[in-house]
Amino acid sequence: MDAKNTTSRNGTAAPVHKHRGIRHLFAAASYSFGGAKRLIGEAAFRHELIAFAVAMVAFMIVGANLFQYVAMAILFLLMMAFEAINTAIEEIVDRVSPEISEMGRNAKDLGSFACLCLILANAAYALYVIFLARFLG
Repeated sequence: MDAKNTTSRNGTAAPVHKHRGIRHLFAAASYSFGGAKRLIGEAAFRHELIAFAVAMVAFMIVGANLFQYVAMAILFLLMMAFEAINTAIEEIVDRVSPEISEMGRNAKDLGSFACLCLILANAAYALYVIFLARFLG
């Protein structure tokens, strides 16, 4: 039994064993990689990843500066985080409320809206750097 599996063989809940020290670091990293692996299974995330790659190529073509690359990377990391949270919300809603409900739909819609806001922020910044930054300063 590890930190993820808290049910013993007889079906009763066992206390959660938490790693300490360097083992905690490795356990946390493995959970994060598991989340990334799950996220790559989402079509929306794969589309966002492709869009980021295209933006990076476009940044190279227009000669973006280091600050612009860093800002775009930070925006993309935020988008990845929001996409992960949105996916978690969707999975929890599907698990807790498999039937269609107004509250479940609202939770999913709000998570999706949060992702849309960051997609628009990423797109606006990329378009600014690619098309306007040279002319506006």
